[in-house]
Amino acid sequence: MIKAGPAQLERARRLLAHEGAADRADEPATTAASRVYDKLHTQMAPLVGDSGVQMLFMRSAALAKGEFARLAELSTIEGSTQLRESLHAQKRAVTTESAVALFGHLFSLMNIFIGERLTSQVLRGAWPAFEEAAPREKHK
Repeated sequence: MIKAGPAQLERARRLLAHEGAADRADEPATTAASRVYDKLHTQMAPLVGDSGVQMLFMRSAALAKGEFARLAELSTIEGSTQLRESLHAQKRAVTTESAVALFGHLFSLMNIFIGERLTSQVLRGAWPAFEEAAPREKHK
């Protein structure tokens, strides 16, 4: 089974914190998760198509569902709208950890399907000013 490694989880945590820096304390943590989702979708769709992006997210949700059952409720149709709703129904700390798990699994899948180099290019395309300091992982 594919599992998000520490580097991918840290990458997800840092991107969510980066996107969440503009959020007000009284706003839900889902705002950052929605922005990450939308930016990743925009960058990945030319590579794998809209359906490919949705399927990668659904697989990521399925992999993370053991950790956070609400992620299993996501469907391929609603995209970030249902992601927001699913994460919003949880407490803020759980929302953040759910999003970290979801995106951590997504980054692991991206590394497997398109490779670390192209994954890094996708992330730089979405966040050109974001400096990534997460250590690189080697997949066996």
